[in-house]
Amino acid sequence: MTISRPHARLTIKGRLVRNVAAAMLVVLVATSGFVFWRVGYGLDRQLSRDLRAYNDVVTQAVTSQTDVPVQTPGQWYQVIDQDGDIIASSSKPPVPRLLTPALESKALQSRTTDAERGSLLRAGTYAFRLKTTRWIRPEGAATIVTAISRRPRDETLRELLGQLAVADLLVLIAASYVGYRTASGALDPVERYRVFAAGTGETTGARLPVGAERDDELTRLGHTFNDLLDRLERANEREHQFLADAAHELRTPLALMSAEVELALHKPRDAEYLRNVVVAVAGETERMANLANALLDLGELEGGVSSSRRPADIGAILVSGADRYRPPLEREGRGILVDAPNVVWPVSEPWIDAAVRNLVSNAARYGAGTVTLSAWTDGDLLVIAVDDEGEGFPDDLVDRAFDRFTRADASRTTRGSGLGLALVLSVARAHGGTTRIATEQEPTTRVVMEIPL
Repeated sequence: MTISRPHARLTIKGRLVRNVAAAMLVVLVATSGFVFWRVGYGLDRQLSRDLRAYNDVVTQAVTSQTDVPVQTPGQWYQVIDQDGDIIASSSKPPVPRLLTPALESKALQSRTTDAERGSLLRAGTYAFRLKTTRWIRPEGAATIVTAISRRPRDETLRELLGQLAVADLLVLIAASYVGYRTASGALDPVERYRVFAAGTGETTGARLPVGAERDDELTRLGHTFNDLLDRLERANEREHQFLADAAHELRTPLALMSAEVELALHKPRDAEYLRNVVVAVAGETERMANLANALLDLGELEGGVSSSRRPADIGAILVSGADRYRPPLEREGRGILVDAPNVVWPVSEPWIDAAVRNLVSNAARYGAGTVTLSAWTDGDLLVIAVDDEGEGFPDDLVDRAFDRFTRADASRTTRGSGLGLALVLSVARAHGGTTRIATEQEPTTRVVMEIPL
C-alpha cells in the first residue's frame, strides 16, 4: 500500500523554499527572542531599582510616623493592619486594594515579598509591580505595600514585540523569495533539459540546450551529457554497422551451404560429389565458427584485462607465435624471425598471444618475404612490431585497417573475417594502449602495437 505524504508531493524547488523558510524562521524567532529578553531584562532591572528606592522611602516614613513624601505619578503605597484593614494609603491607587487575598496571605508569612499584577499583552488594564514589607508595631503587625506602574515598561515591550513580528515577517518573505529565485536559477536548467529530452524522443543528433553564457555546475553537466550522447550515438552507429557487417558475413557462407545442399538433393549424386559437398559445408561451418569466436573475443575484451595482467616474457610469446606459422611459411619459401631480447612486461598473456597470432597470420596471408617479430621498451611503453617484405597497405585502407570487417578485398571473396586487426586493436586498448601502421617503413609493412606500463 502506498502512503501519500504531503511533503512527497512537493517539487524539489518547493522543498528547498520550505526548508529555507523554516530555517530562517527558527533563526528569526531565536534572534527576536534574545532581543526581546535583553530589552525586557534591562527595563525590569530599572523598574526593580525604582521600586526598591520608593519602598525604602515609604517604609522609612511610615515606621518613623512622618509624612510620606508627595507621590510621583505611577507610584502608590498602602499600609494594611493584621486584620486586613487599610490604615494608610496614597491617593488614587490603581485598584482599591493593591494586594490580592493570596498576596496578603503570603505577605504575612514573609518579611518581604515581590509580586506582579496585570498582564503584559492586555493593554489598557492596570499593571504594576509591588513590594511588601512587614512592620512590627505596638498595636500589632502591619504590612507596608509599595507599588510602581509597569505601563511604560509594558508599552515599550509591546511595541518592540510588534516591530519584531513585522520585521521577522518581512525578512521571512524576503528570504523565501531569495530562496525561490535561487532554487529557480539552479533547477530551471534541469527542467529545461527534461522537457527537451521528453520532446525529442528518438531523434538522432538531438542535444541538450546548454547555454554558453554561464560556466557553472549545471552547464558543465549539460556539456557532459551532450558528450555522453555523442559517444552513445557513435557507439550506436558502430553497433548498427557491426550488425550489418556480421549479417553480411554470415549470409555468404549460409547461402553457399544452402546452395550446395539443394544441389545435392536435387537429384541422385555419386559418393564423390556428396563428399565434396560435405567438405564445402564443413569449410563454411568452420568459417562461421571462427567468425563467432572472433566476435565473442571482441565482446569479452570490452570488459578490460587489468585483472589478468601479470609480468610475462614477451620474447617467449613471440617465439610461440612464430613457431605456429613457421611450417607453412617455410613451405612457401619464406622465413620468420624473432627479435625480443629480455623483454618482460605486465600483460594479459593469452590476449597478447592472440594479438600476435593475428598479426603473424595477416603477414603470412597477405604479406611477402620474411616475417619479423620484434619487441622493445621505450621508457614506460612496450612496443611490439610485426614486419614483412610486402608492398604495404593500400592508401585507402591505412585509416580503416583496424575497423571491424575491413579487408583489402572489397568483394569479400577471401576466407578471412576482417576481424583480425580489429581484435589486435581491442587487445591494445584493453591494455590502455593503441595500434598503428608504420608507414615510414616503406617498402616493407610494419604493424605496431604499443602498451603503456
